Amino acid sequence: MRWMWIDRIVELVPRERLVAVKNVSLSEEHLHDHFAAGAGGQAPLPVMPASLIIEGMAQSAGILVGHAGGFKEKVVLAKVNSAEITRDATPGTTLRYTAAMERFDITGASTKGIVELIEHTATTQTCTEIGRVDLMFSHLDQNRGGAEFPKHNFVFSESFRTLLTSSGFEAW
Repeated sequence: MRWMWIDRIVELVPRERLVAVKNVSLSEEHLHDHFAAGAGGQAPLPVMPASLIIEGMAQSAGILVGHAGGFKEKVVLAKVNSAEITRDATPGTTLRYTAAMERFDITGASTKGIVELIEHTATTQTCTEIGRVDLMFSHLDQNRGGAEFPKHNFVFSESFRTLLTSSGFEAW
């Protein structure tokens, strides 16, 4: 995985739940195109694209699924069952992803996810649910249909290992 859309895992209950956070920062390149200043003097409106918010949930839930199998399987996102994002995430806010395991077996898993937006001010911090994302994952080696894949686990890279250990969790 080249791009990480989560910064830290704050809770991991094996085979049950994972909570991760992503701090949205103006220094992220993708925000400058969503949405750039308009030709008529319209001010820029930097927002994190909903597709990347959904990817953050997929990474969070994928780690939960991978952890449940001891990171022995190549876990890939198979299907977005449903996704609804109701509000934009802007620089200076934090996204909190809560992924809950719904089903886990030899062929894969399904998860239900809640996305919350944490807004920070000088005196308060508010948390608002802004989305729900339900996903299905496949254990690639169990569902390969005769195709051969590399022996090493190309899904859970060193970046994910660093994320787990820096968050205080044991990596594979």
